[in-house]
This record gives sequence, structure tokens and C-alpha cells, in this order.
Amino acid sequence: MSLSSILSAADIDSAIKDCQAPDSFCPKKFFQLCGLTKKTGPDVKKVFGILDNDGSGFIEEDELKFFLQRFSPGARVLTDNETKAFLCAADDDSDGRIGVDEFQAMVST
Repeated sequence: MSLSSILSAADIDSAIKDCQAPDSFCPKKFFQLCGLTKKTGPDVKKVFGILDNDGSGFIEEDELKFFLQRFSPGARVLTDNETKAFLCAADDDSDGRIGVDEFQAMVST
């Protein structure tokens, strides 16, 4: 399954273009622009599964760095600051990774 089977390619493109400059990525704005905030819980879980590249059930810091590339292969990698800020914002239990419930909570708020 690909992200474009859940989200519109045009919305993904718009979200990627909005954060092309280094240190301009804002997860909540990205989720809104790509249409993820309007999706159902099961669809958000499907997106999480795609982003969880190693299938561990969590999105770890090394997977977050390539977050934008999971949406669009030609996109840039997140900077270290963006990666750490994203992890801090979503990692409610401070275990250094983002679980599906933490991801859903971040997308929906």
C-alpha cells in the first residue's frame, strides 16, 4: 500500500512544497496540508504502518529523518533539529519513539 492510495497526490505535493526549506517543517501543518487530519482512525493507522519502515510498531528517530521521503521520494531529509522537535512533540511517554497511539493523537490535535 502506498500513501497516495490514502492521500491525494496533489495534497502530498502541496505539503512537501510548503516545507522545502531546511528547518521549515511543522508536523501539524504538514498533516493538515496533506489531508491526513481529515482521515479516519483506520486510515491514520495505515499511514503509520507505511511510515514505520522497519515494521517495529514504532517510528524511531532514524525513520523520522526520512519522513518526507516516505511521502515523496525526491523530498529532502529532515534536519536534526526538525527530527528531534518532531520526536519531542509526539513522544508522549518519552521512550524515544512514536507509537501508533501517539501518532494518531498528534495527527488529530
